[in-house]
Amino acid sequence: MRLAPLALLLLIAAAPPSRPLAVDLPNDEGLLPERYGVSADAANGNCLGCHSAAMITAQPRLSRVQWAETIAKMRTVYGAPIDPADDAAILAWLLAD
Repeated sequence: MRLAPLALLLLIAAAPPSRPLAVDLPNDEGLLPERYGVSADAANGNCLGCHSAAMITAQPRLSRVQWAETIAKMRTVYGAPIDPADDAAILAWLLAD
């Protein structure tokens, strides 16, 4: 019975080394664009620290109240350092169509 643990150790030692896990990160697609004349500066400065531009632009249309609640949630629940002075500009960009 003592051979079983020894055989297991030999099997592990003889196994080829494992390769590190490969992770494909998204390409840096840049900044959010201006939308219909509305600057994206506040959204770029406050949102891209956690979200990609592609993720932000893929969001469904929400109302002003829903976006305001989302911004508040990012700040209070997730601790996002969103400057409250930028809320109006972020909302304007999110709602621009």
